[in-house]
Amino acid sequence: MIDEFIEIAKKALQDLLKETEENLKNTISEKTENFSFELPDTTYGLPLIYALEGIKINNLIELKRFFERIKESFTQSTDAITLSLNYLYLSEIALSLNYINTESIDKSSEFKFYGFLGDTIQRTLGVQLVDGRIPAVAVLLGRLDSDKLLSIIKELQEKRILTFLIGAVAEEFLKSGQRHGFEAYIVPVGTKTEHTVFVIDWAVRASLIFGGQTAGDKDAIIEYVRKRINAFAISFGSLNEKAVAMALGAAVLAIPVITDQSLPDVSIPEIAEYPLLTAEKDYSKIVRKAIETRGLKIVVEKPSIPVSYGPAFEGERVRKEDTFIEFGGQKTPAFEWVRMMDVSEVEDEKVEIIGTDWRNRYEQGGRMPLGIIVKVAGKKMQKDFEPVIERQIHTFINEAEGLWHIGQRDINWIRISKKAKQAGISLEHLGLIIMSMTKARFKSIVDRVEVLLYVDEKDILTLREEARQEYRRRDLRLARLTDEEVDKFYSCLLCQSFAPKHVCVITPERPGLCGAFTWLDAKAAYEIEPTGGNQPVEKGELIDPIYGRYSGVDEYVKKHSGGQIQTINLYSIMENPMTSCGCFECIVAVTPEANGVLIVNRGYSGMTPIGMKFSTIAGMIGGGVQTPGFMGVGVNYITSRKFLKGDGGIRRIVWMPKELKERIKESFQKVAEQEGVPELFQKIADETVCEDIECLIDYLSKVGHPALEMEPIIK
Repeated sequence: MIDEFIEIAKKALQDLLKETEENLKNTISEKTENFSFELPDTTYGLPLIYALEGIKINNLIELKRFFERIKESFTQSTDAITLSLNYLYLSEIALSLNYINTESIDKSSEFKFYGFLGDTIQRTLGVQLVDGRIPAVAVLLGRLDSDKLLSIIKELQEKRILTFLIGAVAEEFLKSGQRHGFEAYIVPVGTKTEHTVFVIDWAVRASLIFGGQTAGDKDAIIEYVRKRINAFAISFGSLNEKAVAMALGAAVLAIPVITDQSLPDVSIPEIAEYPLLTAEKDYSKIVRKAIETRGLKIVVEKPSIPVSYGPAFEGERVRKEDTFIEFGGQKTPAFEWVRMMDVSEVEDEKVEIIGTDWRNRYEQGGRMPLGIIVKVAGKKMQKDFEPVIERQIHTFINEAEGLWHIGQRDINWIRISKKAKQAGISLEHLGLIIMSMTKARFKSIVDRVEVLLYVDEKDILTLREEARQEYRRRDLRLARLTDEEVDKFYSCLLCQSFAPKHVCVITPERPGLCGAFTWLDAKAAYEIEPTGGNQPVEKGELIDPIYGRYSGVDEYVKKHSGGQIQTINLYSIMENPMTSCGCFECIVAVTPEANGVLIVNRGYSGMTPIGMKFSTIAGMIGGGVQTPGFMGVGVNYITSRKFLKGDGGIRRIVWMPKELKERIKESFQKVAEQEGVPELFQKIADETVCEDIECLIDYLSKVGHPALEMEPIIK
């Protein structure tokens, strides 16, 4: 069977060679060989070719040279792996030529497809990929009728599997009008079989972004993808020549293809212990077959409610015109409050709605006040965990299809859609979701959960004032929590599933670089799962209080990086900074000419004064390497009292994108006043002031930025 597939793939490669050669010839004729180009939002040229061959292609001369190499290889080699990789390379070239010629991939369609999958979204989803919230990546391609397709997609969404759609199934899905996008876990990529290479690009780039692999180390990168990227494909309908060639390319990376055709299994033991082609004709079992083939263990936590549930529905908006009923949002009084109680004070799994005539009021729709009190008790429960659980109410409610939640504490806002109401969602279900998911996700620290929903305004106003007093007590406690006060820090090793050398150390004053974990979050995570990715780090001896060097931290990092990292300073970018995995929210980069640093956030696509975009800098520092002068950080670290303490602190900040400045303005101003530089915020440049170093220096001199008067940052 494999020999037959190889012959079919040869024919597909030959046809694509002819087609691409003509396109390349015409493109060079129109634009000349010196024409430069780049795929959107990546610094890797043509990522697959760059990763596996170490060749960065950014102009038509280089593209033509590599094309000729493929053409020559086709006439000389019959090796299956070389043939398969060449087909993938050629597909990448063909699609890149479409971008060069500004031919939109949806030119013949009324629908808009995603096309090339940029680095920014890959980094944005990085935390979900490494912590298991996205346990796998699926590719659906071929042709299938709408009802069967939507049923399969819904199952994949509920299992939290990020799914890419290729070809006819992509158009069929878009015709349905269903919500799509990365936040929905459903991404229609393009109309051609070749567009599958964009997903393979995505998988291979993970080795560079997160894994610290070296471009051109083909064997190591292929092995990385085989072992660390949980991916599979499901193909509907007969496999044409292009589909067979693409399946062989996927097989090289140990990505199995599940087909609905009557075909025998194809196994290649030296690549994978599971079949790389297998069949399942029953569509109700095809997702399960794919998961079992790939050897995945996916546990779905779902409360007993009449709508679908899972992270794929978390980004769903319920617009005003689609709303059946809403609570809070400054339109009615509302709050949510998690309270630690004695075991005797909590009636386990009880959901009670307290108020007058609440059933009729709910059934009428419109607006209602709502006070949510979640009473929790457990032997391992601690007061510090109350806000950790409270923050998860947002996620618990949003993961229900047709329910929407924003805000926290006493500024929360909840909507239930008309569609969810028609499906049977009631006010009791709101409490049931909170109760069941609190027990499921915090089972190691919570033994009992009781949820009380108050709907009478008088009760809510009284209880809200009590809650506000508790919020203030918490904030005061957290504000006083310093690195010196606690006896241990916590690590986050979740990203080691992609970046084996990276060790993130989280302290009260230095949150995780991904922005997803504070010290309290990590502490709670350790209590919930003592053998998980968050572990206590004994501080040991304080070696340097300015740079933030501790003997216990050094020992821990050395051990868990496999000896790759010997020491780190928690408060410095210049001397042994902490490593980065690729999931960071922001990058701090030294700007020697300005004697300071700039900060650029993920999502900012413009140029920075050091002549590099976010994606370029990110490509330098990810993968668990220690890069003095560059460091990934979480947004909240910028306003920490320990921010770059060893290098001069916030006075070193000379440039940030305007969006980031506005995001941290209030917190930053408080810190600036405490540090004796109340006018610093206005003196920090952004892209509206300059994007080049000469202009930046002029601006800093004009406004009298303190960095210019400090000791040299590079010594």
